[in-house]
Amino acid sequence: MTLIESFQKELERESSTTRKMLERVPEGKYDWKPHEKSMTLQQLATHVAEIPGWISGVLNTSEIDFASGAYQPTIVKDNTELMHFFETKFAEGKVALTTASDEQLKDTWTMRSGEHIFNNDTKDEVMRGVFSQVVHHRAQLGVYLRLLDIPIPGSYGPSADDTLGF
Repeated sequence: MTLIESFQKELERESSTTRKMLERVPEGKYDWKPHEKSMTLQQLATHVAEIPGWISGVLNTSEIDFASGAYQPTIVKDNTELMHFFETKFAEGKVALTTASDEQLKDTWTMRSGEHIFNNDTKDEVMRGVFSQVVHHRAQLGVYLRLLDIPIPGSYGPSADDTLGF
């Protein structure tokens, strides 16, 4: 199995779990956050939804420079927009992987803000980070949902809310 094939498989698996989590975001609580330093539920859910689209950005560019203002977070108004946004970003990531090669993954990709460099890694290393970001922020979203008393779907096995039947 090539690295690209491995990333395709991981995208499918992680997106299935992410979809289940995003479907549970309660619309009436978009402004809620657990702490003053935290993102709102709307910001976090939208961020989780956008991450699969990063795959295309990593594979098809050599860097992102936050100082250039190129990154603007999307704002969704309701769950229909949230799920549409997620499905669009998932499709973008899927297409990017379909047309990518393992050779591309050896190229360097940089994350910066002007002269300040956050990361300067090979694209295969950055891709691992993209999938880690999905897991990290989806786990945060799980905490938000738990605090709002919303049942959590299982991720890598059942959650405490799943009925196991044994």
